[in-house]
Amino acid sequence: MATGDFGPSESGPDARQTARPVTVRLGQVWKSYGRTPAVIDLSLELYAGEIFAFLGPNGAGKTTTLKLTTGLLRPDRGTIEVCGHSLARAGRQAKQHMAFVPDQPFVYDKLTGREFIEFTREMYAVPRELADQRLQQLRQRLVMDGFLDQLTETYSHGMKQKLALAAALVHAPRVLIVDEPMVGLDPRTTRVMKTIFRELAAAGVTVFMSTHTLDIAEQVADRIGIIHRGRLIALGTLSELRQMAAIDGRLEDVFLHLTEEQEES
Repeated sequence: MATGDFGPSESGPDARQTARPVTVRLGQVWKSYGRTPAVIDLSLELYAGEIFAFLGPNGAGKTTTLKLTTGLLRPDRGTIEVCGHSLARAGRQAKQHMAFVPDQPFVYDKLTGREFIEFTREMYAVPRELADQRLQQLRQRLVMDGFLDQLTETYSHGMKQKLALAAALVHAPRVLIVDEPMVGLDPRTTRVMKTIFRELAAAGVTVFMSTHTLDIAEQVADRIGIIHRGRLIALGTLSELRQMAAIDGRLEDVFLHLTEEQEES
């Protein structure tokens, strides 16, 4: 896959070297489930051409934040914009620019993988020839030929992950949001996914990734945010987080130190 094959057409491989526009902006966002706060006063900006890893303990608010960003949940308060479009006022326009791969991908059981991707292509009005070209590259890289024409009800979790990613990339989103993207994948596919994420970022795409796999975040993320009990407690590059924690170690050490500090405070 060439660097820009799945990126937005207006961006190029030098996107990181130029002034990067904000693609995702959350302003003072709050979300509660009943009386239980899940996201508290969250403000965050993500940029074109970066891989942003969102980390936190179980129940910290990671998945809720991703669902708020995609419009699957509505905030109780605050504003969310994607590529300059307000989710509250121009949700359809905002959603045209993004794709979401959840931790449990939803696919239609009675469609084959190819039919599911065709459904996605039609939904986003992607020209068939362009979609076919993108799928041809993805099916080879993700080794999908063995199951692409089978009903998705027969798929393993890893197969569904591959299909969901392929469907997400068919329309070349400017923002790719992925929740636990490497869970259930074999080592080869994990490496391919990491490479694809880097190529997307090099083409100007924002990759917004939530994960518990700290090694993956350490290897691929340009910036890292740590959320704990609904609050963003740390934000920056790995080097900046090390300075914040006063630890010159692995991301795992930094993460544990910062979250344990919050537990004690």
